[in-house]
Amino acid sequence: MDPVPRTAPDGPDDPDPLRRLSLDELRRRTSMKWRTYPDDVLPLWVAEMDVPLAEPVVAAITDAVALGDTGYPAGTAYARALAGFARRRWGWDGLVVERTAIVPDVMLGIVEVLKLITGPGDPVIVNCPVYPPFYQFVTHMDRRVVEAPLGADLRIDFAALEEAFRRAVADRGRAAYLLCSPHNPTGTVHDADELSAVAALADRYGVRVVADEIHAPVVAHDAGFVPYLSVPGAEAGLSLMSASKAWNLAGLKAALALAGPAAADDLARIPEEVGHGPSHLGIITHTAALRDGGDWLDAVLRGLDDNRRLLDGLLAERLPAVRYHPADGTYLAWLDCRPLGLGDDPAAVFLARGRVALSPGAGFGTGGAGHVRLNLATSPELLTEAVRRMAVALA
Repeated sequence: MDPVPRTAPDGPDDPDPLRRLSLDELRRRTSMKWRTYPDDVLPLWVAEMDVPLAEPVVAAITDAVALGDTGYPAGTAYARALAGFARRRWGWDGLVVERTAIVPDVMLGIVEVLKLITGPGDPVIVNCPVYPPFYQFVTHMDRRVVEAPLGADLRIDFAALEEAFRRAVADRGRAAYLLCSPHNPTGTVHDADELSAVAALADRYGVRVVADEIHAPVVAHDAGFVPYLSVPGAEAGLSLMSASKAWNLAGLKAALALAGPAAADDLARIPEEVGHGPSHLGIITHTAALRDGGDWLDAVLRGLDDNRRLLDGLLAERLPAVRYHPADGTYLAWLDCRPLGLGDDPAAVFLARGRVALSPGAGFGTGGAGHVRLNLATSPELLTEAVRRMAVALA
């Protein structure tokens, strides 16, 4: 392999957080992204961003540690910060602090919410290909997954969704729909009409909607994220949100469960001890991010827009057979590598021959084989090098 750029292209003062850290600095990290593979592998797989933390986050955690403020979480500061963020970013005034609960993280929050509205053996509908832990957590808690595949345009196929709803309620009459919004891995941002149609369909079949909205802040401004609970008919819905993805805080665990007005009694039944699971430092930093980290997030969003365009051009030049539709949400790219003839697991080929780590598509369920998920949240230089290595793997 050719030498990899090891220094940040424009230095620590570059306004784009994605350009500030050198490869040497990144390799000093001890998180999953940087410790799973040997140092000759470029890791563009797990959802960690190659960015320094936002200054308000650094200040909040530094102050807390200096005070020894590392006890158990309490209060509604996180929910109030999210409500303010929702008003500013999405024009949504409907986040009611009293209808929220702190949970350890989004996936564990989903588990707790599903426990409230489903029982053992009940079906949970998902739009595949979708985030692999949906399958893992749902089946581990003794529920069964029912797939409603996305359409060829990578958007919700409402005929498939209705058929999945019909099958799901045929036996027991109780089912949940785990909606990924924005969608992981495709980056699709569901619009208000689509979400309203989801709510109407769910009401018709008596299916409860649980929306995973962890990537909600990572949406291009001109696309416009729409919270599920904001659409007509979603009153019985539940949502999970977090600052985790947008501000790179996965190691500082904290999330919020939100309930529509008709689901408030359900959320009120969540066990009190669940609220002990989030990290107090996590809640402090997530609160600071939502309240004061908007400028930093805007800079990241601009960098991601640049990287989407860069990736589109690089693939056209180096891997023109790969199908890629730049999306408005998340920092993930869903690449259809089936025309390359690499079989069901092209990620294994890119790793073995190109020394670049991507997420294998097969783990995302039906429709994922032959695909890879690539993490765009890195510097343009590392993204360019990754695509070069992918092309070399085919030589």
